[in-house]
Amino acid sequence: MDKRTAVQLIEDTFNANFNEERFTLFAKNLLNDLEPKSNSYSGNLIWDDYKDHINSYKRIGKYIDPEGNALDVLIVQVESVSKLERARTTLRNFVIKHLSKFEKDYALVAFYSKEDDGADWRFSFIKLEYHSELDEEQGKVKTKKDFTPAKRYSFLVGKNEKAHTAKNQLLPLLQNIANNPTVEELENAFSIEKVTDEFFNQYKDLYIKLSEHFENDEHVKSELKKSNIDNARFTKKLLGQIVFLYFLQKKGWLGVAQNAKWGSGRKRFVQELFEKAKADKVNFFKDKLQYLFYEQLAKERDNENSYYQKLNCRIPFLNGGLFEADYDWQNANISIPTALFRNEEKNKEGDIGTGALDVFDRYNFTIKEDEPLDKEVAVDPEMLGKVFENMLEVTERKSKGAFYTPREIVHYMCQESLIHYLDNALNDDTGNFQAIDSDQTALFGGSATKNGQVKLEIEHRAKILVPKKDLETFIREGHFALENDQRVANKGETKTYQYQLPESVRQNAELIDEKLSEIRICDPAIGSGAFPVGLLHELVDAQMVLKPHFELNYLKNKLDKFGFNERESVNESRYIYRLKRHIIQESIYGVDIDESAIDIARLRLWLSLVVDEDDLDPIETLPNLDYKIVCGNSLIGLHAQGADRYPQIKDELEKQKERFYNETNEVQRKSIRSQINRKIQTVLKTAEDFEGYKIDFDFKLFFSEVWREKGGFDVVIGNPPYVDIKQLPKELVKFLFKEFESTENRINLYSIFIEKGLMLCRNKGVLIFINPNSMLLNSSYKMLRKKIIDKLIQVIKLPDKIFKRSNC
Repeated sequence: MDKRTAVQLIEDTFNANFNEERFTLFAKNLLNDLEPKSNSYSGNLIWDDYKDHINSYKRIGKYIDPEGNALDVLIVQVESVSKLERARTTLRNFVIKHLSKFEKDYALVAFYSKEDDGADWRFSFIKLEYHSELDEEQGKVKTKKDFTPAKRYSFLVGKNEKAHTAKNQLLPLLQNIANNPTVEELENAFSIEKVTDEFFNQYKDLYIKLSEHFENDEHVKSELKKSNIDNARFTKKLLGQIVFLYFLQKKGWLGVAQNAKWGSGRKRFVQELFEKAKADKVNFFKDKLQYLFYEQLAKERDNENSYYQKLNCRIPFLNGGLFEADYDWQNANISIPTALFRNEEKNKEGDIGTGALDVFDRYNFTIKEDEPLDKEVAVDPEMLGKVFENMLEVTERKSKGAFYTPREIVHYMCQESLIHYLDNALNDDTGNFQAIDSDQTALFGGSATKNGQVKLEIEHRAKILVPKKDLETFIREGHFALENDQRVANKGETKTYQYQLPESVRQNAELIDEKLSEIRICDPAIGSGAFPVGLLHELVDAQMVLKPHFELNYLKNKLDKFGFNERESVNESRYIYRLKRHIIQESIYGVDIDESAIDIARLRLWLSLVVDEDDLDPIETLPNLDYKIVCGNSLIGLHAQGADRYPQIKDELEKQKERFYNETNEVQRKSIRSQINRKIQTVLKTAEDFEGYKIDFDFKLFFSEVWREKGGFDVVIGNPPYVDIKQLPKELVKFLFKEFESTENRINLYSIFIEKGLMLCRNKGVLIFINPNSMLLNSSYKMLRKKIIDKLIQVIKLPDKIFKRSNC
């Protein structure tokens, strides 16, 4: 097929509402030798555990690739648009069940909903996963299907989406009519890495253009200097704000008609606002964006439905700080040339337009962060984190030790930390012995190994409530059992449907939920927030898996804590939103020395809340994260008992921080922040004067509630900076060698973070870090090895060059 015809076919198929005839034509041209099928399933032919999600589905074709791999082409009509967007695991599991029935390993699937007449739909590639294992009895290697046996990659398509990415990645296969595509080639066409690299390069070019403009504009430089804002942070925050608008308009929250529901807004609101600025002959940034940022999104309005008269539409008040002005925007008179938003320049790839809106318009945006088993070929918040960490120049990356952590590793580490935390919290696996005439216990009984007369002893057996193996199944695989177990909980067990979650987990569901609700987590080098966001998702998944097994009274008490009252409908999206908000408020803490990193980490946490707000009226405001995700130096703090010398200040701080977290009034918020900062500075300044060095942060002062409740964090997790000690200022090195016991010779900063991490852990806390293997063998880390050897649970070797950048 010639390029022009192929491009037209892609645009006709993917830039429009779902159409079965067009999709079938596309599939035939993509696969060349597609064997037509006409199997349709609906009503009672849909499996019971999927009837709430799937209306009907069709098998329209079967394909055998040149290597003999069989693939089905399916069309699945889902129950609603929200199911399409949010029930990703369920939709993937549904296709797995189909593939198992027809003994296939691969599928190309169109998912759409009649609710919006197929306006937004998904084109997905799904493959079953296998691994090999040794059968020791027979001495043979067997291939085994995993319990979580599929990966799904999806293009976001439809009349509200751009087919730019799908076109770039599917075009070569359509043009190659001489050869049928292999399954591997089809999978490569759904590559996330390609779109990440492309988006990063264009985002970086945008950043350079904008920052150079601000650097050369004396008026802008002067205004930023007045407010003590550096150019780099201002530029990064501006790009972050614009990207956030793209996520908001994706949800239909911008440009909503006065009496219409949230979600019905204009999907090209930002672009239309730009055109309005041109028509009105005013500056887009100065006269439109600033008002949208700092007046419409940042300030409460005295009306019930968030109506904003200037734009004649509803605009949500979001709170949270992202749209809180760092400068006097109303008097600063900052303008940004139109050409930096839209122009006719060609980029390196030949695309027309290098302005901010030109670039962002090319890509599909999805608010839901990808999971290792379900990835959308689109820009998600996790990708923003990757872009930020890779935007640091090479010299800056080395000095700050900032490296992006692949999501598969984040996912694994987050799950492992929860497994070990729950095992420690629920199980006492240490048996001990006690002589009858003694009140002391010992780990090892003496009588079993001694001759002659021995004392009578009582054996205290280990108390195992939930075996660790069951906890592993629950955390790693529990969400795959959710639909099945929910059905069983509602209708009872049958021959076909039985509980999949381990019995010990079901019987102790409420206790496990309590322990998960009490967890306190910290990343002392948070970067763009990969680990806290990862743990947020894991905690939500785990607690949702437990929910079908709660007694009514326990669930009622939980709903009361989340602020539900009897008049409110407790739909799933609202429940998940409140659950996430509770986790962010109670469980998650993070610190980083880089202010821009803190901005991105907070942005990702806010977006993780926004994704679960459906049909909420009014839209619930975002929390203030100033004292949860904090900019500061994790390694330089107060001396031991430093914060404890100020018990009254700590008590006052805890009360004020609790008020601040939910405060939405701009004047009140600024007042409380000012009071908190004054108290903190009183303590830090006193310590600075005494110690003789700068202190901008202290864990026990900023996060005093954690030590009051628990004596430290349950989980300390992260990818600490890798910085050679020779690159640090001499005064800092001198301080580190004085304060940390494991310092000797020429060490790297990561080893000091390990020691600091141990200090932050409570008794039986879990420390899980990524570190270079130099700590295992290098003589400089002998003291560190001695410090951790008795506490070590596991060491895992990662593949070589796992952190090597591609183009990023």
